[in-house]
Parts: sequence; C-alpha cells; structure tokens
Amino acid sequence: MAARKKSGGRKKYGKAAGKRVESAMRRKKKGTLRSGRSGKKVTSRKQAIAIGLSEAREKGAKVPRKRGGKKSSSGRKSSGRKASGRKSTSRKSSSRKSSGRKSSARKRR
Repeated sequence: MAARKKSGGRKKYGKAAGKRVESAMRRKKKGTLRSGRSGKKVTSRKQAIAIGLSEAREKGAKVPRKRGGKKSSSGRKSSGRKASGRKSTSRKSSSRKSSGRKSSARKRR
C-alpha cells in the first residue's frame, strides 16, 4: 500500500463551508435549489456542491480560491465568433448558387 501524504494538519475547508454545502444538498434533494443566472432547477450533485461553496465564499467562510477558467472555455468563445463569420459568408454564397439555379431552370424551359 502506498503511504498518503499528510496535509500538514491544516484543513482546506472550514466548518461553515461544510454546513453551506450540506444545506445546498438538502435544497437540491428537496428540489428548491436553483442556479444563479438562469434560475433553472439544479439536478447535478456537483453543481449543488459548487453552489454551496460559492455561498460559503460570499459569507467569508474558509474556502480555497476558485481555480482560473479553463482555456477551452475561452476557445469556445472565439470559435463562436469565427463560426458566426463563416455563417454570413456561407449564406451569401448559397444565395448566389440558388439564383444561378433559377436562371438555368428558366433557360431549360
């Protein structure tokens, strides 16, 4: 068996943080826990824990800082912009093609 490293006797999370998470989990089970921005009902256990920790952070409980955002999320935003640019160009070319089809259909008659 591999030996575990000791954390140096220092806890990452305080008691208040644990209580906030517990209360968030209870609200999730009850069906009253809602996400902040959209207001949708939370069904994910992980999301409930994240909400509990966030609330604890706001109240000043001992909770580690949030990790920085993943690079993939910023990549999504930039790719969304590129995709919107592509869509506009594809629309123009498709309208040209369709107009060409109409004229060729007229010629055949």
